[in-house]
Amino acid sequence: MSKLYIIPTPIGNLGDITIRALEILKKADLILAEDTRKSAVLLKHYDIETPLQSHHKFNEHARSEAVCLQISRGKQTALITDAGTPGISDPGFLLVRTCIEKGIEVETLPGATAFIPALINSALPSDRFCFEGFLPQKKGRMKKIRQLAEEERTMVFYESPYRIKKLVDQLIEILGSNRHASISRELTKVYEETLRGSLEELAEKLKDITPKGEFVLVVSGKNKKSGS
Repeated sequence: MSKLYIIPTPIGNLGDITIRALEILKKADLILAEDTRKSAVLLKHYDIETPLQSHHKFNEHARSEAVCLQISRGKQTALITDAGTPGISDPGFLLVRTCIEKGIEVETLPGATAFIPALINSALPSDRFCFEGFLPQKKGRMKKIRQLAEEERTMVFYESPYRIKKLVDQLIEILGSNRHASISRELTKVYEETLRGSLEELAEKLKDITPKGEFVLVVSGKNKKSGS
């Protein structure tokens, strides 16, 4: 019976893909890719010749029904994104939901995602945490940060290189400058780096950095005892 496979792909180092993921990508009838040009590099590296089809946030609403129809007619289909696990700050949620609604089986493989290694590298408590992903760029951004001011769990954010400095400054404004935090960038790549310290210390370190690549920012939750 045909199904939809959710396949995590490396976030940087091409070696970070599972054997099972490669087997499914080779056997699938179709691979849905966020950016076919980027995915072609990975597939060529592993000699995978399965046909590619574009599936991204701009066409996901329009294409999900058609994809489900293809799967129901027998096409084994795999969904990948540019990096990491589909559905985690990437396209995938809508297609998975549509498949489930139509009785199509969905199988999600474990694999690469940026926030887990960043969380562990932060040395902040990881027994309980909340994943916030990308905050709204404009409308509702500060409101969301204010809501998180009382959050006691470790918080994990994704941010672009163009807004990382601004995000740290905004968190200082609402959460205070003394919150422990870490910033990870270029994870699994040659220039992988994790910066640790208070939010104030990280703001100072960022002044000397030309941001490149996506960042993972991990921030400690509110301290019950001290209230900050």
